[in-house]
Amino acid sequence: MNVTEPLVRIRGLMTRLGGKTIFDGVDLDIPRGGITAIMGPSGTGKTTLLRHITGQLKPDAGEIVVDGRNVVMLDRDALFDLREKIGYLFQNSALLTDFSVFENVAFPLRQHARLPEELVRNIVLTKLQAVGLRGAAGLMPAELSGGMARRVALARAIVRDPMLLIYDEPFVGLDPIALNQVLKLIRTLNATLGLTSILVAHELSAIRRVADNIYLIAAGKIAAHGSPEALTRGETAWTKQFFGGEADGPVPFHYPARDYAADLGFPT
Repeated sequence: MNVTEPLVRIRGLMTRLGGKTIFDGVDLDIPRGGITAIMGPSGTGKTTLLRHITGQLKPDAGEIVVDGRNVVMLDRDALFDLREKIGYLFQNSALLTDFSVFENVAFPLRQHARLPEELVRNIVLTKLQAVGLRGAAGLMPAELSGGMARRVALARAIVRDPMLLIYDEPFVGLDPIALNQVLKLIRTLNATLGLTSILVAHELSAIRRVADNIYLIAAGKIAAHGSPEALTRGETAWTKQFFGGEADGPVPFHYPARDYAADLGFPT
């Protein structure tokens, strides 16, 4: 595989769900070794895009190539093999409440690999050390703060040394200290482990500190693409509204409705 090729290459992506067009001919590249942020208004298909990349949802048309393999064409076994190379950090951390921190991180190893217990222990403690929580290995999820839970989930996501790490809203609910810790970890782990990362989030201030480039998705298209600095200076209607936080614009303040006067019963 040519390492200069993007790890994820999407061409002509077309998706309709419930009669609504989610993607209308989207082209997108995720470079190897970088951190790419996917942003956009709520309901524009950001999580749907992640489901396409991991093969959980097939598009109506288009090509999705991950590490040289067309995800749409993979059979069940090949798809499972690909997914084992992808780590996923869920928005709510999704820790197993009856398992300790150690067992949460060890869970993927126990499920997918037959390893000696001593090796499992060493791998888990190494990953917990990487996120600063080796000393919390014996705690239960209920004893963790929100930021600690997110870091445990991150240790679990990297425990099998994935080539691609996907973050779905990793900053939600974090206080400033926890946010800074997670931002530092995303950048550090990406560099030290040689990862490629895809990050779906809304927090522009956080994205600017960690992402190498951003795709802004809106109305089924790529509305803008570039570095965080370039996009925040963008002059399109989409970039002005989304990055400027304007209440009205391409995404209207008012949901479509019939004539106001008619709704109130006034004669027209």
